[in-house]
Amino acid sequence: MKTSSQELSIIILSAGKGKRMFTSIPKVLHKLAGKPILQHIIDTISNLYAKKVYIVYGYDNQLLRKKITPNGLSLRWILQSDQFGTGHAIQQVMRKYKGKDNDQILILYGDVPLISVTTLKKLLYCHSGFNISLLTAKIDSPYGYGRILRENGLIVKIIEQYDIKSKNKNIQEINTGIMIVNKYQLSCWINKINNNNSKKEFYLTDIVSIAHHKGHIINSIQPKNIFEIFGINNRLQLMYLERLYQKKQAKKLLLHGITLADYKRFDLRGTLQHGQDIFIDINVILEGQIIIGDRVKIGNGCILKNVIINNDVVIHPYSIIENAHLDSNSMIGPFAHIHSNSKISKRVNIGNFVEVKNTIFGKNSKAGHLSYLGDANIGEKVNIGAGAITCNFDGKNKNKTIINNDVFIGANSELIAPIIIGSGATVGAGTTVTKNISNGEKIISRVKQFSILKKT
Repeated sequence: MKTSSQELSIIILSAGKGKRMFTSIPKVLHKLAGKPILQHIIDTISNLYAKKVYIVYGYDNQLLRKKITPNGLSLRWILQSDQFGTGHAIQQVMRKYKGKDNDQILILYGDVPLISVTTLKKLLYCHSGFNISLLTAKIDSPYGYGRILRENGLIVKIIEQYDIKSKNKNIQEINTGIMIVNKYQLSCWINKINNNNSKKEFYLTDIVSIAHHKGHIINSIQPKNIFEIFGINNRLQLMYLERLYQKKQAKKLLLHGITLADYKRFDLRGTLQHGQDIFIDINVILEGQIIIGDRVKIGNGCILKNVIINNDVVIHPYSIIENAHLDSNSMIGPFAHIHSNSKISKRVNIGNFVEVKNTIFGKNSKAGHLSYLGDANIGEKVNIGAGAITCNFDGKNKNKTIINNDVFIGANSELIAPIIIGSGATVGAGTTVTKNISNGEKIISRVKQFSILKKT
């Protein structure tokens, strides 16, 4: 580990344009499990107490800064306007690096999102006494990776895939690209590399042979899990890591009391805090920050984003709930949409094809089907009939509808906000309500039914 006089700095190489992604945005901003690829690395290294974090980018700096959350880190953005290789990228950082010669510099890649804090801490720990330490791995199919060349057990060189000769093609120990190097040595070695290779690029990996020839021992460790070193160069690889990451999350949830109908058809794109005896059916997507209590059942095809769900809630299939709070014993859906900071109280029933927006629903109230309820305060024991709607927008402003306790709203009614409906009131079916209704008042407004006689 580093001594008290040393500081850890981190460089994340993220300048690649992602040509194989066929994209107009930086590759590292494509999402894995709901957040940018680069954000996964930022969140991981936030546990390493790095003094400085340098992110090497190639273009669209403003978009990167907008989409990436520092998570408590001091991020410094370094432009690599011309992509002449990983070594060239490090050169751009070292020209602006201000720190002690005995600082340790950890080098990571913006498109390798699943590297774990456990592996990185192990790399830092095992680096003690060395000037350079590599993260290597042994894989059955090493094509595409640089190979680790050893002599008498010691690492002497890294051979990039484009420059590999037939005698070295069967080497299974590969370079992951992740390494930690003493700052002084890195500053010296990085200026000695050249681009005498098939791609005419400056390879960071060339510092390994330089270090060997200078008499340094190149240390190495292996990752805890092989998937940690997988990179993303195209959308197929992104999809593969997405499914791998989701499988990992699903297994963790299964081992902690959640029943998943099929772990292969479940996505968690955020964080989940949960109780026990929860059932989640197939094709459910959880996004953002989710809190779920005990004995909750979520039907197939539901999407939940930034929600709090208390105990014993049942959410029927294909419901969308976002930025909302569902209290205990409520029943939602199917095909319900609850959003925009709505709060559903205890024992509420929101049924088929009901949309609830920015609304508070009181205890034991219900809207069984085919309603829109927006910008409203709805009291306790209120019954909303089928097709009833709050007309909350007057073309300029959103207006409030207040429905007090024990109100009955008949089917196909229109409540023209702003309006207040008193406790115990009854609104007959098909009524357009344009004025406040007093407590206990019963109203109805319909066009008189009449026949249209046919001419003979």
